Amino acid sequence: MSYRASLGYALSEARKWLHKFKVRAGWSVDLSKDRPSVLIVAAKWGPSSARMAVALHRHGCRVSAVCPVGHPLTHVSDISHIYPYRGISSLSSLRNALQECRADIVIPCDEGVVAQLHSIHELDPMLRPVIESSLGPSTSYSLVESRYQFLATAIELGLPVPKTDRVKTAEDLVAWHAETAHAAVLKVDGESGGNGVRIAHSLEESVAAWRELHVPHGWATAWKRLLIDRDPLALWFRQNRHGRDVTVQEFITGRPANSMLVCWRGELLSIISVIVVAAEGQTGAATIVRVIQNAQMKKAAEMLVARLDLSGFYGLDFVIDSATDVPYLIEMNPRCTQLGHIELPNEGCLAGILSAVLRGNARPEVRDPIPSNTIALFPQALIAGETCRRHIEASYHDLPSDEPRLMEELVRKSWPRRQWFSRLYHAFNPPDQAEPILFEDVDANAIENPL
Repeated sequence: MSYRASLGYALSEARKWLHKFKVRAGWSVDLSKDRPSVLIVAAKWGPSSARMAVALHRHGCRVSAVCPVGHPLTHVSDISHIYPYRGISSLSSLRNALQECRADIVIPCDEGVVAQLHSIHELDPMLRPVIESSLGPSTSYSLVESRYQFLATAIELGLPVPKTDRVKTAEDLVAWHAETAHAAVLKVDGESGGNGVRIAHSLEESVAAWRELHVPHGWATAWKRLLIDRDPLALWFRQNRHGRDVTVQEFITGRPANSMLVCWRGELLSIISVIVVAAEGQTGAATIVRVIQNAQMKKAAEMLVARLDLSGFYGLDFVIDSATDVPYLIEMNPRCTQLGHIELPNEGCLAGILSAVLRGNARPEVRDPIPSNTIALFPQALIAGETCRRHIEASYHDLPSDEPRLMEELVRKSWPRRQWFSRLYHAFNPPDQAEPILFEDVDANAIENPL
């Protein structure tokens, strides 16, 4: 990092300290001249990063972004600067953006981005302060990247966790099925959105899933992900991630639920918890959710945030046992998930709460809270079609109506799928399409928890 960039970080910290002093002293502060600088980093096409950018700008942040060409972030108004995320040199792209932007905080929106931030932290001492301010101390990074180590930490804290083991050989699975259960969930580190998850109902299915998951992707797959899926992290992962840790987890019969957290220096600032009403397949992302208040999920978040000394946005995934109503923690997503922009009554939104912390201000007032606690996520709920039509009609539609360009972009096929190379490829290799799945009848709305 240059001397000028280093000086910039020091000045940024000084400005934040001065702002807090002015607020506590009762001086008037012109927020237009004291806006926190936020750098959002997104690799894969998806709506959550763009929705977060809109919310952060609405709450007074100056937002910049690192993303590939055609990403939804490029359709958001009022973004100060967009840095290209180049697939041939993705790590250098991110590192250069961090040096030039001199942001107060970095918000990753993909697991791969988190892995690259950890790598940059190791390579560049001058960038360590902003990365640690954004994510937490480096002592927690290995736990964040490993499902097994993270869940081992949760067990140490006394949290309900399904039995989980590492899988090194097929013999490990033979022992697992003999001692634990016939059904199992196999997961591989480094994937997201259900891509690295397999549900197995027998030893034979588990062994087949392990053989598929534990083998590192070859160069052909990496180039396909770069050229067809336009994933800027594909080549970097192939070059730098040679092993793929696989875990096997006890299958819990119940409902999926998740929480999104905003935290700062080991303190949980706020949490939004939801139970999944509908999803893109058994292991896919949620499309319709219902906001709930669950003391056990909140307690788990508080304990984990404190233990790992976390900062920024995180997601926790649970399964609520159908027999006992106990929420079992199954994994953590060390990134911004899809709930951070939503304004809840009496709570506000996570983006606004983080913005207030960066300013040194009190929690902001709630602005235009959603009128229902059942939310059809946009555009994800559209994928469900007729399968979930009655649920969608009974839900609050999470439309970005204040960003018409973004809304128009999100209803189209993703930018990578619209390119001629991708269209040609998928003409001969149709993409897998998970069947939408409902986790409840529409009549269950009668027993929903109030906000």
